[in-house]
Amino acid sequence: MKNACSLVFVVLVAFVLVAAPLSAEDKPLNTPPAGFTALFNGKDLTGWKGLVGSPKTRPTMSPDELARAQEQADKIAREHWKVEDGVLVYSGKGKMSLCTTKDYGNFELYVDWKIKEHGDSGIYLRGSPQVQIWDPKDPNQLKNGCDKGSGALWNNQKNPKFPLVVADNPIGEWNTFHIKMVGEKVTIHLNGKLVTDNVTMENVWERDKPIYPTGQIELQDHGNTLFFRNIYIKELP
Repeated sequence: MKNACSLVFVVLVAFVLVAAPLSAEDKPLNTPPAGFTALFNGKDLTGWKGLVGSPKTRPTMSPDELARAQEQADKIAREHWKVEDGVLVYSGKGKMSLCTTKDYGNFELYVDWKIKEHGDSGIYLRGSPQVQIWDPKDPNQLKNGCDKGSGALWNNQKNPKFPLVVADNPIGEWNTFHIKMVGEKVTIHLNGKLVTDNVTMENVWERDKPIYPTGQIELQDHGNTLFFRNIYIKELP
């Protein structure tokens, strides 16, 4: 009976270890789960570019204007976005967000991120702001609601803009977003907790229009050091 109980205990422990989701600290680096594609290869900026304008202004530029602006944006991006030990690091200088070279419509997105004290950033979906990232204890941002945590559509006006719960890990530790966007609706889990539940994302660039059907994904520079890794996407119908 004693041996049988010991065996059951071992099996239960093994089940828990297998079933329990890995923390952001424990996951294999830049290895996408089944069905997902890595947007960041862990080595260089392949598949990424500097930010030019907005979804509203880019279509008004001539091909030559856009090419010249993109060349300059890429130059600045390469000066301040670096890869260090499989991690995408932003210097905190230069004012240049990093964008995917490809546009996306409906998708699921995983991304790990880390900030320092007073950190402030975001994930632009279809080129539009933003899934908020910031320091929940930053005294300079309390007036803007930082104490409510990261992971909501901060630029919304008519629809919910703050998270359902505070799910941020302590500053200096890795966090994981799981973002699902279908049509206008966005659902976000932060560190396994639901923070945004099927909320309409509003079009910041043109408030009288719905969010654009496709666009680039952007890692927002807000003038401070940032860290990203394990960026995976699965396109949806």
